[in-house]
Order: sequence, then C-alpha cells, then structure tokens
Amino acid sequence: MRAALHVVIATAALAALAACSGSPATPSAQSTAPVIAPGRPGETARTLGPDEAVTAVPSLSANAADIRFMQDMVVHHRQALDMSTAAPARAASDQVKRLAARISATQGPEINAMIRWLRQEGQRVPDHHADHHDMPGMATPEQLTELRAATGAEFDRLYLKLMTAHHMGALTMAAEEMEKGTHAIAQELAQDISVTQAAEINRMRRIDVTG
Repeated sequence: MRAALHVVIATAALAALAACSGSPATPSAQSTAPVIAPGRPGETARTLGPDEAVTAVPSLSANAADIRFMQDMVVHHRQALDMSTAAPARAASDQVKRLAARISATQGPEINAMIRWLRQEGQRVPDHHADHHDMPGMATPEQLTELRAATGAEFDRLYLKLMTAHHMGALTMAAEEMEKGTHAIAQELAQDISVTQAAEINRMRRIDVTG
C-alpha cells in the first residue's frame, strides 16, 4: 500500500518538474511508464494514464476532515489501549491476551505518530479527558467500569464485545476520512487502520470464549 502510494507521488512530482523546466517528455516515456494508484481496502490497485496520475496524487495540505480524523482517532485509540491494559491480569483466554497485546503494540505507536502530525500542522492535541460522545464505537463510562470489574471468561466476553464495536467505529471513521480527507499521510493512515482493524474484527469473531 505504501509502496504504491509512493510510486504515484514520485511519478507526479517528476512530471511537474519536467513541465516547469520546459523540457518536453518523450512520447515513449509518457506511454510506457506505469503509474499505480493504490485501491481502498477491498479494492485492487489500478494503472493510471499520465494526465490522470497527476490529479490522483493525495494532497500534502490538510483540510478540516484530516484534522478532525487525526484528533478523534487519538482519543479513539487511547480508549482501546485503556481497555487492553487490563487483559494481562483479568483475561482467561490466551487468545484474548495476545489480541490485547497486539492492539496495544499497534495503536500506541499510531497515537504517537498522530500527535506528531497534529503538532507539525499546528493543531490541538486532544487531552486525556476529551469529549467523545459522538465518536462511533466508543465504550461508555459504565461499560468501562463493568469491564474493569470483570475477570476470567466474563472479562473475555465483554472485552471482545466492546472491542469489536470499537473497531467497527474506527472503520466508520477511516471510511469518512478516505472520502472527505485530502492529506496523503492522513489518507494512508486511514487505509492502514481499515485493513488492520478489519482483520482484527475477523480474528475476534473466531475466538471462542463460551467455555
């Protein structure tokens, strides 16, 4: 995914440089150089023509959708980490423990990357008490209290239920960013989140904690 995106950006940049220099590109170069556009999750990549390739390049300037996505996803990821920290001591299932560790290992670095991006863009970084009532998939305070009090198989069942809903919410947020956002980094992160969390949803649905 990242490699395809870099091919698009590099090819468009070279085309723009050639235009500025006044040196016309040779017809053979224009007709044979492949430009690959990465597809959205579930879609295949496709080859673009020279004219289409330039307009397909994601922007390096952020719009309001990009900023909101990054700010909201910081808060969203923080709750996933909060839910996952209890798993080592309270979960009974080794599969649940491994899943929680994977989520923490993935989303912790993503939070740090999003915070760096927001600061570079001169945007506000949400604090740890940021309002999240309108974000899809977020667990309520009551649900979090119930999760923290649960142990064993009860914890496993509740964790999987809440985390599946949480991941579904992240897919909704990522889809909105891919539809409305423009910044290359925000778009790439949204695609990565969609792929990763869709796979984890399937994994959670296969974990049997009925015993």
